[in-house]
Amino acid sequence: MEPIATDGVVLLRAPAARDEAEFLDLVRKSREIHRPWVTPPATPDRFRRYLRRCRQPNFQGMLVCRREDGRIVGVINISEIVRGALQSAFVGYWAGAPYAGRGYMARGLTLALRHAFRGLRLHRLEANLQPGNARSRRLAKRAGFRKEGFSPRYVKISGRWRDHERWAILREEWGVRGRAARGGAPTRRPRTPRPRSRARR
Repeated sequence: MEPIATDGVVLLRAPAARDEAEFLDLVRKSREIHRPWVTPPATPDRFRRYLRRCRQPNFQGMLVCRREDGRIVGVINISEIVRGALQSAFVGYWAGAPYAGRGYMARGLTLALRHAFRGLRLHRLEANLQPGNARSRRLAKRAGFRKEGFSPRYVKISGRWRDHERWAILREEWGVRGRAARGGAPTRRPRTPRPRSRARR
């Protein structure tokens, strides 16, 4: 299967039916680090529903895989894609416990942002994080997301409404960050243009 993006260490690709056993095994091994932050598909039926959702135009699921052996190390989802004047979406992600803390998800999220802003031509991505999820916050911050606000009882996870912080990144901010990493302009947020003053008569 042709990868969506790669950096030589990891690659992003679409999930397929043949991934079911490996995907569900990874979810089982990761229950302790996922609770109570995320509830990925944990049964064959839910995995197949996930595959069906990945075929919808407003959702793109991506597996983060190691290039050296093709193993699935995590998942990144771009969901609720809205076109028109908004050009926005949500991004969610989780790492498999055997591969957490090795930098794979940081690389995967970097590739996912490039795909979102260049491939999907989106303008804004939002990541919603529970306040106690320090790992997820570090990953979002490292990728260039900034905290926009706080929403109490925002998302229902494992049967409970949970508070979330809203983090976001714009295409312009991502572009500035990328140029700085390549030795170009320094990293800073793009300024809002000021209206030109009227010429004196």
